[in-house]
Amino acid sequence: MKHLAFPLLTLMFVFSATASRAQQPAGTIPMPAVQVTDATAKPFVLDGSTQIVYPQANGKMARNAEFLQQYIAQVTGIEPVLQPAGKARPAPKNAIVLETGLQAPSPEAYRMTIGSEGIAIEGASEAGVFYAIQTLRKSLPIGNADEVVLAAGQTDDTPRFAWRGMMLDCCRHFFPVEFVKKYIDILALHNCNRFHWHLNDDQGWRIEIKKYPRLTEIGSYRPETVVGRNTGIYDGTPHSGFYTQDEAREIVAYAAERYITVVPEIDMPGHMQAALAAYPRLGCVDKQYEVWKIWGVSDEVLCAGKETTIEFACDVLAEIMDIFPSQVIHIGGDECPKTAWEKCPRCQARIEAEGLEDDAQHTAEQKLQSYFTQRIAKFVSDRGRTAIGWDEILEGGIPEQIMVMAWRNREEGIKAARQGHDVVMVPCGTLYFDFYQSQDVANEPFAIGGYNSVEKVYAFEPVPAELDDAGKAHITGVQANLWVEYIAAPQHVEYMVLPRLAALSEIQWCAPDKKDYDSFLARMDHMFRLYDLLGYKYADHIRRVE
Repeated sequence: MKHLAFPLLTLMFVFSATASRAQQPAGTIPMPAVQVTDATAKPFVLDGSTQIVYPQANGKMARNAEFLQQYIAQVTGIEPVLQPAGKARPAPKNAIVLETGLQAPSPEAYRMTIGSEGIAIEGASEAGVFYAIQTLRKSLPIGNADEVVLAAGQTDDTPRFAWRGMMLDCCRHFFPVEFVKKYIDILALHNCNRFHWHLNDDQGWRIEIKKYPRLTEIGSYRPETVVGRNTGIYDGTPHSGFYTQDEAREIVAYAAERYITVVPEIDMPGHMQAALAAYPRLGCVDKQYEVWKIWGVSDEVLCAGKETTIEFACDVLAEIMDIFPSQVIHIGGDECPKTAWEKCPRCQARIEAEGLEDDAQHTAEQKLQSYFTQRIAKFVSDRGRTAIGWDEILEGGIPEQIMVMAWRNREEGIKAARQGHDVVMVPCGTLYFDFYQSQDVANEPFAIGGYNSVEKVYAFEPVPAELDDAGKAHITGVQANLWVEYIAAPQHVEYMVLPRLAALSEIQWCAPDKKDYDSFLARMDHMFRLYDLLGYKYADHIRRVE
């Protein structure tokens, strides 16, 4: 009988007596918070007769059980038996028992106890059970076996941050539904719970809006794309694609099964040239616009002086909120040039009517963007949701209830937290995964520039020491962004994300004193083998020679 062993808690393989001297480093990413091993107790033997027991009346737990069965079969070839059970039924021997009811501050916390007769997983919610399943999944040896031995002990685990995100831009290049689902699977493997989905930009509008069909009829198509970094040479190849509302709902449901919330972004009032191509009346000048074929920041933005423009934005967001149940709705707000507003009679009339004036900190046009943002955020708030925007929305002042995504630098996050805003940290200097991950750029896929290595990502601390306790409490999460101007293929997306996402997952999940880069590198040995099994494309700069 083939016999493999792999402890969950000691981070070492456990072999039969004939191979007791053979020990290899192992472990999971992210590292669980507390692990206690009982070396004197008998281990648990997982085999084909093992049952996965779950509450029969709980649909989410039934899906969790199915995930666990699939993961175990995928990694080891062993397929445990699914067994729904009523509350009064005692747990059988040789079983993995899934249940909720753990008392913990975070609904994503879990406790996993391994004994000779089985594994007990108790979550503070169904999500907590799912994260325990991910830990167990990543603790299994890879390769077909008749049985796997797991060392006895207990894991108590809880995430550090409530917002653990990863963004994907599908505007500069469009990616099909099946790949978006694969991307969500990658996020789930790394304990992420937010998928930030960037759905419009100058180079393409990617989500169906029924009230404004030209957004996808016209705005989702560009006849060609610039080659390289705005070389003036074009590829002559049309690029198009958008998600229907049914497809978007399908993705929302797929993510929800994996306890990931899809946070949609409609970027406004800048990055709207594709919308202007569809509906020129939305601009400051009534002319024919085109979906942009180059990269960068367009001066063509929504006219903030027209009431019909604000009505358009609210109409779009009404449909977005109908598709996406996320509590938080991203309204963009970054990189909005004011040159058109400075010349626009309607924008200047709005500035005068609202009493917006230049001061030492902000121009009247910056305050006009603040006015626009507040109108849009109120529309979102009146429907029971919360608006979040890029850190430029701070210019001119905004109400505290609007969340801020700090992308330009950590100082913008500090400023937002001190003003009472909840903040998601995503500084481009560290957490933009479209940057090169090696300084040997000649041997790397083409990228926008910059350098964010795995080690640099791992070293990032999201909660600035400069903040007092009240300010630190406003740092609600951390995520990384992937912009795809120079990333057109799904495998290129995977390469840019992995393994930096593994480093990000430890930032998102682990307390700072649990992080150790050398330990992380050792644990990545097993993660790379799992990537290989799953068929993921990844950068191997930190992979050790086996």
